Formats: sequence, C-alpha cells, structure tokens
Amino acid sequence: MARIIGGFATSHTPTIGFAVDTNKQNDPVWAPIFKGYEPVQKWLHEEAPDVIFYIFNDHMTSFFIDHYSQFALGVGEVFPVADEGGGARDLPPLHGHPGLAAHIAKGLVADEFDLSYFQNKGLDHGCFSPMSLLFPEHKQGWPCKLIPFQVGVLVSPSPNAARCYKLGKALRKAILSYPEDIKVAIAGTGGLSHQVHGERCGFNNTEWDMEFMEILEKNPEKLTEYTIAQLAELGGMEGAEVVMWLMMRGALSAEVEATHKTYYLPSMCAIATLIFEERSNEQPDESTEAYLKRINRELEGIEKLEGTYPFDLERAVKAFRLNDFIHSLIDPVRRKRFQTDPEPLFDEAGLTEEEKDLLRRRDWRSMIHYGVSFFMLEKLGAVVGVSNLHIYAAMKGMSLDDFQKTRNAQVMYSVAGKDSGQQEWDKAQSK
Repeated sequence: MARIIGGFATSHTPTIGFAVDTNKQNDPVWAPIFKGYEPVQKWLHEEAPDVIFYIFNDHMTSFFIDHYSQFALGVGEVFPVADEGGGARDLPPLHGHPGLAAHIAKGLVADEFDLSYFQNKGLDHGCFSPMSLLFPEHKQGWPCKLIPFQVGVLVSPSPNAARCYKLGKALRKAILSYPEDIKVAIAGTGGLSHQVHGERCGFNNTEWDMEFMEILEKNPEKLTEYTIAQLAELGGMEGAEVVMWLMMRGALSAEVEATHKTYYLPSMCAIATLIFEERSNEQPDESTEAYLKRINRELEGIEKLEGTYPFDLERAVKAFRLNDFIHSLIDPVRRKRFQTDPEPLFDEAGLTEEEKDLLRRRDWRSMIHYGVSFFMLEKLGAVVGVSNLHIYAAMKGMSLDDFQKTRNAQVMYSVAGKDSGQQEWDKAQSK
C-alpha cells in the first residue's frame, strides 16, 4: 500500500523562481531564501518520495475566470511550464502519476468533493517557483512525480478553511488505500501573510504568521473556525490562501512534529517553509476493503454491459492526444487545414501511427475502443461530412439502411453549424 511520509509547506511567490533564475545565492539580501530551503532539500533527498501531492493555486494563467473551478486535480502524464507573460522558464516539464491521481479522484468524489480534472496544462509560479529551489538538480530532470491539485482561492466564493481541512482528511484515506507500494509527500503552498492589490497592498503580519504555523502543527481544527474574511484581516487578502496549508495538514496524522521551520520577509510576501513528520499512526476507521468497495460502487458491474465503455480518467489520459486533436478542429483555421491536407497536422500534434490510421480510415468503432469520447466523433463527423447516424451504424457494425430500420423514424442529422451548410447525405435524404 502507499505510505504518506510526511508533509511540507512552502510559500510560492515568484520571488523564489526569480532568485533561482538570476543566481542570487550569494547576494546578502537574497541568500536567506536559499538558506531556508536547504533543510527541505535535504529532507526530500533523504526521504525520496515517489510522488508529491502538490496543493497550489494558479494565478490566472492556465485557470482563468472563463472557467474557474474550486478543486482541479491534475490527472495527466506531463505538465509543462506555463508562460506568464515573460516567456516560460527554462525548466523541464513535471511528470504526473495518472494511476494514483485516478484513484484519488474516485475517493474524493465518493466522499462528496466535486472535482474538475485537467491534463497537459502549463503550471505557473504557484508550482514551479518553489519546485525549482526544492530540487536544485532539476535541470537533469525531476527526481519524483507530482500530482498537482489546484484550489480556486482567487475568485469568491472560494473553499473555506473547514472544507479544505476535510478534503485533506479524505485525501489521506485515498492515498493510504492505493495498492502500489510507493511513498507520497503532501505539499501545501501559498502564503504566508501578504496582500498584492488595492490600497492595503504591502500588508504583512509576522506575529500572525508565527501563530498560524504553531496552531497548524498542534491544533489545526481551531483554524477551521476562521472565515476567509478573518484570515484576510490577519494575513492579507491573498494571504488567505493558507487554507491550502490546512489541506496538507488534514492529510497527515493527528500528531505531527515540525522538524524544520524558517521564515523570511524580504519584501511583499513572507517566505516560509516547514516540514511536518508524523508522530502517530492513525488508520482510517473504514477498512481498505470497505473503502475500495464504496469508492468503486457507482460503476460496479458496468463491465457486464456489452458494448459499453465509460469515459473514465484512465481512458481520458490514454487517449488525450487523439481527443485533443479532434477537439482542436472546432477552430475554423485548423478545420480548413485538416480538410485540405491533414498529414502535417497529424505530425504537429505528435499523433502515433495507430492514431493517424484511425483518423484516416474514419474507424469510428475502433476510436471508441481506443478511448475517444463519442462527442469527439460527433465533431469529427461534422468536419468530414458524416452524419451521426452513419457513426451509430458503424459502431454497431451495420449498414446505414439496416441501422435505420431499428429506429422509429428514419431521420438523419448532425451537429448544426453555419460552415458545413447542407451535407450531401442531407441532400440525398431531401430528394
């Protein structure tokens, strides 16, 4: 079974990444930042986690207000560096752990936490700023995998302290029930006190920061009583993101010891790190067998339904590239290129030979088996001039005429749109 080796917390201000990229290690003003991270570097090197479950918030980079989620779980295989306006940092991409992520998703959803899922999105300084200092050897590649968990703290109403602590407890159950023998570290990021907007910009509260870290270690449930407004009053509006530290704490045992703690306030944001090591060994009050049965209950027996393939996270990750390619055809420019000469687009998207072949042959049933969502097939049909009914018939292994005989009415249709006009199959039907 998976094991939680402990947790650590870190600020994620862009200051950290700037200091790393501009080699400020020996500058007296910047040196305390690097010094404060050395014990965490040493702990991570010695403990050698296989996976870090990394709780952070994006800063309106990859998660914008056009579609903003409370909790977004990274389920993919690769997460590149996001461009925040000045060009992406020169860092290698992080690699995820889709198996553990999918298992965690089942557990959290079964415990009534509504999640969104993402893959292949760039991660901004909320992730890469501290990571580039936590692992000085990162230029040669990251030594462990990472599951990013984005918390929507920037748009109100946002998850409160109690909700985040409860999610941490649910997260612990999910990780401890994962059947693979791996070591997992929990990271909580953000804070500490700071405010970066409005006339209160530049607010800090060192006294509260110290008190917060003490309560977090010894009496975390007390922090669940604070409202977002109270946390903002004490630590600044943006400093209220410390609810993510509380989520990390909820995933640990009841008794922990802070074996490292450092704090430095150079300018706008307090830069702090701490390490929590578990000092008790509480196990969930639900047996692993009962827990697994409960989180798998909703789809239990689905495999007995012939010709039925739930679009689960495993399929979404496996076939992401092909789904993403078809989805991109909603862009008129890409659609025109595909209709004119698709082969260069295939290569640009990095499609495998198998994926290219599926598209060339319009093998609708095999694409479903591969992991393509039907709603991508529907879009592809509209692009290539094939009706939904043609796709349905192909999936059944029937001719269109034979399939139509199984319907109450012999109608033909596709998704509507001004670009396609009247399709040839529709003209034939009109005659």
